[in-house]
Parts: sequence; C-alpha cells; structure tokens
Amino acid sequence: MKIGELAAVTGVSVRLLRYYEEQDLLTPVRTPGGHRSYGPDAPLAVRRIRALLEAGLPTRVIREVLPCVEGDGLFVHPCVGDRLRDQLRGMEERIAELEQSRAGLAAILAVTEQAACDEPLAPAGRGELVGAGT
Repeated sequence: MKIGELAAVTGVSVRLLRYYEEQDLLTPVRTPGGHRSYGPDAPLAVRRIRALLEAGLPTRVIREVLPCVEGDGLFVHPCVGDRLRDQLRGMEERIAELEQSRAGLAAILAVTEQAACDEPLAPAGRGELVGAGT
C-alpha cells in the first residue's frame, strides 16, 4: 500500500508516517520509481507505535522495544521489561518534581492573592501598578 493509503487506514498523517520512517520505526519498501510501499503489517505497526507514544515513550526507546512487541495487542516480550521499568521510574521522578513545583507555585499564588486582598487598591495611573504596596 502507498503512504496515502496507510495514512487513510490508520488515521495518521502522511507527514507523521514519514517522521516514523526517519526515526527508523517504520520501514517501507521503495518501488523502482522511488515511491514508498508498505506491507500488509504496516497498519498494525503504526497502531503499536501510536500506543507506545501515548504511553509516553520517546522514539529512541520505541525503536528498541518495537521489535519485542508481540501479537495484535501491546504484549511486550519480557526481555525489555527492565527497559520499560526504567522509563516508568523516570516518569514517576518527573511527576514528583512537577508536584513539588506545583506546590511551590500554588503557595506563591496563595500568598500573592491573600496580600492583594489585604491591600487597599490604589487608583491605577500611568505606569503604576494596581496595589499600594507593589
């Protein structure tokens, strides 16, 4: 099938399919005229790539894991379990860092909003900020 047909079947844009090819995630055969031709397994490969991307894996990891995906679903051969666990651990660390940042920002906003409520508002003039203590 041609790239436009694969895009229609999978709902993935031609541009994105070309990106998958650049990332060595999808490999078409080239016709003598230089056109891309995909085999009957290409839609399944694209679904797998999309699912792994939606799981938060970067393309470099997907490139390693994709050959180990088996069947129609997302069963991944246990030999890459450690690699996936490393990715999950990294995500959990980033989530924890984001939660700390969120708490810090929420605290700053809470103090700022409380201070704004406590201060009488001064009339806003040219180049002046609203709020007497700012």
